Amino acid sequence: MKQSIADYLKDDENHWVAILQCGHHQHVRHVPPWVVRPWVITVEGRTSMLGYKLNCKKCDLGTEKDVSE
Repeated sequence: MKQSIADYLKDDENHWVAILQCGHHQHVRHVPPWVVRPWVITVEGRTSMLGYKLNCKKCDLGTEKDVSE
């Protein structure tokens, strides 16, 4: 199920995590050549992706919302 990016946070390992509109969290790493997301690197890039829809596998599975710290 597609869900919009509402905000971001960093995890304990300093990786960016998208907070989705549904309340689930999803890592948004930039680790070329496997995952290419250069927009994650800058504030401007992350801001430009607010509202962008990612596939939320947790919604598909009916998982409870993640807890934001």
